[in-house]
Amino acid sequence: MSFLDFAPAPESTSVLNLRTSYGLFINGEFVDGHGEPITTISPATEKPIAEIAHANAQDVSLAVAAARKSHDTVWGRMSGTDRGKYLFRIARLIQERAREFAVAETLDNGKPIRETRDVDIPLVAAWFFHYAGWADKLEWAGVGPNPTSLGVAGQIIPWNFPLMMLAWKVAPALAAGNTVVLKPAETTPLTALLFAEVCQQAGLPAGVVNIVPGLGEVAGAALVEHPGINKIAFTGSTGVGRHIARTLAGTDVALTLELGGKGANIVFDDAPIDEAIEGVVRGIFFNQGHVCCAGSRLLVQENIHDEVVEKLTRRMSTLRLGDPLDKNTDIGAINSREQLERITSLVSQGEAEGGVRWSLDCEVPQKGFWFRPTVFTGVTTSNTVARDEIFGPVLSVLTFRTAEEAILKANNTPYGLSAGIWTNTASRMLQVADELRAGVIWANTFNQFDPASPFGGYKESGFGREGGRPGLAAYLTTEGAR
Repeated sequence: MSFLDFAPAPESTSVLNLRTSYGLFINGEFVDGHGEPITTISPATEKPIAEIAHANAQDVSLAVAAARKSHDTVWGRMSGTDRGKYLFRIARLIQERAREFAVAETLDNGKPIRETRDVDIPLVAAWFFHYAGWADKLEWAGVGPNPTSLGVAGQIIPWNFPLMMLAWKVAPALAAGNTVVLKPAETTPLTALLFAEVCQQAGLPAGVVNIVPGLGEVAGAALVEHPGINKIAFTGSTGVGRHIARTLAGTDVALTLELGGKGANIVFDDAPIDEAIEGVVRGIFFNQGHVCCAGSRLLVQENIHDEVVEKLTRRMSTLRLGDPLDKNTDIGAINSREQLERITSLVSQGEAEGGVRWSLDCEVPQKGFWFRPTVFTGVTTSNTVARDEIFGPVLSVLTFRTAEEAILKANNTPYGLSAGIWTNTASRMLQVADELRAGVIWANTFNQFDPASPFGGYKESGFGREGGRPGLAAYLTTEGAR
């Protein structure tokens, strides 16, 4: 019997104490929304999880008013030391409820429990711990003398890392003295609402954090256009990011955008090949490829192409697709039917354009949204699969002969978010990294994150940084600057 035949080891859902329905979280309380409620479902089973209230423009205005009052009377006046204590308390409560959060995230998002348990939730707690330490040290954030909060921050987060993206935005905003109105993605609102419970448990003053689930074109648009907002932070598609930037052009609303990507993983012939294969697999198949910084383009030096592809497909054949709650699962469910249809369409286009497709030969569950891990060879830089962000478990392999050619091909994209370099030659690594137009570059690894390290991109991957001092500075201003 091979390890692929091991019996399932599903995580128990008994740790969850979910409500059958959730309201909006405004001014420290769960309240009814004026929008049409929507039931959030498990993408792995298509079964309902809970009914979620949705916000309209009226609800968003109530949330902004609550955030403004809290900022002007309580949170914005509180000492950094006391704000840090609240952030530390939130971090500890997330740790205490870590298993519950992991199961809820897996149910609502479709990603494997190993990822939510071992990556997402620990990083969420780490972000709050990190910025708890910054709350009384704002003068060292690098924005200038006497830094102060911007005011009310409107934050819109995506469905691929629901709780982690919440932490990336909420933690620095609160540390800097801002209050928050956050809109989670329509398909993954659950852990944001569980986070609202944590805010209550922590005794966070009413109105500091407000959570308004809803449709992007309704609640999201109302948040972006609201005159009481001082800052918008958005993570999502490049198209929506462009629209937000146009909407806010000419206003004094601060803006950060973290958008799409088409990351290149560059493997030179002196690289540690086996380690590189693991990095490539992690870079594209982690979270089913639902990662803006995914290494979705593999650039391989021509003389090792066949060896790398052979080892890659052999390693891919060991991946296990199935129940996301099973601790043995590597590849979970695609987050929604809409995203599955997009992935399927782009892969069909890749085949039509002459790419050679290899997909994992495995059983696919009858219910839910699934896509087998796939790799394309015979790809050129003009092929759709090498240019468009697929946001799924699909890898395109291209070749290069020299470092200069690798750099040209890696930079031949409208995006500029991430890249990976695999080589045992330090000088080559530094030279290539210096010439790549990407905000985050990993050396002999991929998809490593730390709250002290800034993250963000160039070109159509957005602007601004999250994490580290730049992520804090994005929520601060100086006296007279605004």
